[in-house]
This record gives sequence, structure tokens and C-alpha cells, in this order.
Amino acid sequence: MDNNTNFRRFFGASLTILGVVVVLFALVAFLSDGKPVLGLSVNKAESTAPFIVGMIFLISGINLVRES
Repeated sequence: MDNNTNFRRFFGASLTILGVVVVLFALVAFLSDGKPVLGLSVNKAESTAPFIVGMIFLISGINLVRES
């Protein structure tokens, strides 16, 4: 395996882990009923943005790992 493939797998795994963490944060923020989550006050409407970003990270990370 060359260096580029190893980097793509590492970067893909990092994106996947980051995506899972952000999606979990968005889900907890959605269910928190306006209470602060990790020091951040996020209401239900604002919790959709981290969910979408997390899903983008998750899907792109899985695709990087799968294709390398």
C-alpha cells in the first residue's frame, strides 16, 4: 500500500468518527428541550444544521474508506 492510500484511510476514518460525534450531539441537542448541551444552548430548529454537517462528514468518510 502506498502512502496516499494510507492517508485516505486515516482521513476517512477521522471524518467518520467526527461525523458520528456531531450527529450524536445534534440528536442530544434535539431531545434536550432547550436545555444547554455541553454548554451550548441549541433549540430544535438549530439542531438540524449540525445534523446535516455530521451526515455529510459521515457519508464522505465512509466513501473514502470504502474506495481506498
